[in-house]
Amino acid sequence: MNIDFNKTDGLVPVVIQDEQTLEVLMLGYMNQEAYDKTVQENVVTFFSRSKQRLWTKGETSQNFLHVKSMHIDCDNDTLLIKVKADGPSCHTGSRSCFQTEYNQNFINELENIIADRYENPVEGSYVNKLRNKGLKKITQKVGEEGVEVVIAALHETNKELIDESSDLVFHLLVLLHEKGLSLQQIAKNLEERHK
Repeated sequence: MNIDFNKTDGLVPVVIQDEQTLEVLMLGYMNQEAYDKTVQENVVTFFSRSKQRLWTKGETSQNFLHVKSMHIDCDNDTLLIKVKADGPSCHTGSRSCFQTEYNQNFINELENIIADRYENPVEGSYVNKLRNKGLKKITQKVGEEGVEVVIAALHETNKELIDESSDLVFHLLVLLHEKGLSLQQIAKNLEERHK
């Protein structure tokens, strides 16, 4: 990458984004040395303006940010790094330094929870009960929830429509995981169709 460190007195802003949910987790700064270390170790290292030294996120908390991809902006003076975070990104213990009124990426998190239930079954988990009943039962639930969404839209309140739509999305996520597919693939397909 041809990063213009000179434009901003040796430091460039770095936006850290969760690779799967796309939630912005934090903002930091890098100089050339921090960038080089990040590329070499595949773990995000910043230049701390308050400590005046290199600082690897997670060096104390163990909540490292593992680099999945790096992107530079059109002016070559800001980086976007998509990461897999080992834990909360904010020093307060929150998942993000930016607190929004609700987690706008919860559907992506729910996809991760479903995947975790498949890999690490939890006794009594609805996902595991559904999975154990097999593909036919999962597809049946998606069909049932789809019909209930239609009925709610035609004859019930908006609250009931929201509830039924939530049930449909949840069961669709289970079905996608059962088939080895992801929301990312759906999003890419929708983007292609939009072109």
